[in-house]
Amino acid sequence: MPHRILVNALQVATVLALSPLIGGVLSRLKEIIQSKRGPSVLQPYRDLRKLFHKDEVVSGESSWIFRATPYVVFVAPVFVTLLIPVLTTYPLFLAFMADMVGVGFILALGGFFAALAAVDAGNPYGAMGASRTRMVSFLAEPVFMIVFFTVSFVAGSTIPYVVQKQWTLSAGAFLAPPHILLLAAFLMLILAEADRIPVDNPTGHFELAMIGESKALEYSGRGAALMKWGGHMKLMVLMCVFLNVLVSQWGLADEQRFSAALLAIPLVALKILALILLIVVIESSLSKLRLFRITEFLGAAFITCVAAMISRVFTS
Repeated sequence: MPHRILVNALQVATVLALSPLIGGVLSRLKEIIQSKRGPSVLQPYRDLRKLFHKDEVVSGESSWIFRATPYVVFVAPVFVTLLIPVLTTYPLFLAFMADMVGVGFILALGGFFAALAAVDAGNPYGAMGASRTRMVSFLAEPVFMIVFFTVSFVAGSTIPYVVQKQWTLSAGAFLAPPHILLLAAFLMLILAEADRIPVDNPTGHFELAMIGESKALEYSGRGAALMKWGGHMKLMVLMCVFLNVLVSQWGLADEQRFSAALLAIPLVALKILALILLIVVIESSLSKLRLFRITEFLGAAFITCVAAMISRVFTS
């Protein structure tokens, strides 16, 4: 038990430390594809350091929701890290406290509070962005539910550590049509939840076109830093679920030794880098859609999940 608690702490430290780097690499590679110079991959760390050293300005019209939201957005991915395989194939301390559906609800809690805080600040641009964000979430949450329901239907469990073993038992299980369709739907869900859907530009700062960035528009200082850091961690957590639970156990530690978990960190980072390259290619090759075509994008993800369910019924 002490070993598993220690490794779980290492998982949390890994997500805390590497998540801003993922955002930096993602932005840097996108700029390279667009033949731009772009910022350094370490720029997110510099931004966080600068924001933590700045004074925080809070509107007198805001309520406790505005003040509490940065902490909710920051803590939610940290808590999810305790429940999913980030560095190991064996379950750690607290691994069975919630299933994959619970993971989705915890991550959605941060987005819900962020949308409330955007309205609570009283800035019309924040409310405008919050309405768009809730529209995306309203469409994405049913996809979350059908994705995890499909996972539980095929694997016989929604516990991440049990599901990952089901998918990697054989090449036939991995290449089965339900699994392939599920991977495609989950990737589309990552694009939507990480504000990489082909409507929003997460690097843009034009208020009328913001979706994801508008949630933190009114924050400054420590609050802005926690919102940005929480967003980076949320993306890394979703990537870990996609790669470690649904794709492959490669790179994860099998032996219950702390040194094995340490060795897994660079290997998992390589897997995440491969997924980052795929996301950059998708984001850079697709033309931006009109706002009201978000329904078509997420509707396609939902239909893909339904097709996975139907194909599972006919192949079982």
